[in-house]
Amino acid sequence: MKKIFATLTVLAMLTFGSAVMMAQDEAAAVEEAAVEQVDEAAPAAEEVAEAPAEEAGGMVALHKTLKTKFIEGGAGFMALTLVTLVFGLALCIERIIYLSLSKTNTKELLANIEAALKAGGIEKALEVCRNTRGPVASIFYQGLSRYDEGIDVVEKTVASYGGVQLGLLEKNLSWITLFIAIAPSLGFLGTIIGMIEAFDKIQQVGDISATVVAGGIKVALLTTLLGLIIAVVLQLFYNYILSLVEGLVNEMEDSSISLLDIVVEYDAAQKK
Repeated sequence: MKKIFATLTVLAMLTFGSAVMMAQDEAAAVEEAAVEQVDEAAPAAEEVAEAPAEEAGGMVALHKTLKTKFIEGGAGFMALTLVTLVFGLALCIERIIYLSLSKTNTKELLANIEAALKAGGIEKALEVCRNTRGPVASIFYQGLSRYDEGIDVVEKTVASYGGVQLGLLEKNLSWITLFIAIAPSLGFLGTIIGMIEAFDKIQQVGDISATVVAGGIKVALLTTLLGLIIAVVLQLFYNYILSLVEGLVNEMEDSSISLLDIVVEYDAAQKK
C-alpha cells in the first residue's frame, strides 16, 4: 500500500509540476499582451499596476533566458541531461514518502506490546503489531511469532528480519547514485562535443578567432553547468534520504533490544 501511495504521489507531483509550468507560460503570455494594450490615457491605473507588471516582466525575461540557454546548449543533449533530473527526483520523492510513512512511535508501540502481553499473552501482542504500520512493527511481529521456539530464536529472528527491512528501506538508492553520476558525465560529454565542434569550425575557417570558437565553447559550458547543477540537487536529496534511513535503523536497533527485554521478563513471569 505504501508503494502504491508513493508512486501515485510522485506521478501527481510530476503532473502538477507540468501543469504549473504550462499555466505560468500562458499567464506570462496573457500578461505581456495586456501590458502592450494598456491605455496610455490612464496614468493612475498604470502606477497601480507598475510593480506587478515589472515582477511579471522579470519572470518572463528569466523564462526566456533559460529557454534560450537551453537551446544554445543543444536542445537534444540538454534534454537528455534533464531526463536524469526527472527520474532522479521521482525516485528521491518516492523514497522520502516511503520513509516518512515508515516512521513509528516505538515507545508507544513497546508500551502497548508490554500491556498486551500482560493482558492477553503473545496473541494479543501479535495483534498489536499487526495493527501498527512500519518496519519496526513488522520486526516485532516476526520475533514474537517465534516465541514458542525460545528466546534465542526470537533474538535471531529479530536480527535477521531487521536486515530484510533495512534492504527495503535502502531500495532504489543505487539508482539515485547512478543518476548523480550520470548527470555530470553527460555534462562533460557535452563539453567534449562542444570542443570538437569548435575545432571543426576552426579547421573549416582556417583561423582561430573568438567568434569562430565561441559557439562550441558555449555548448561545452552550458551542458557542463546543467550536469553539475543536477548532480548537486540530487546529492542533497540523497544525503537527506540517507539521514532518514539511518534514523530508522537506529530506531529499529534500539527498540529491538527493548523488545527482547520485555519478552525475557514475560518469559520469566510465565515460568514462575
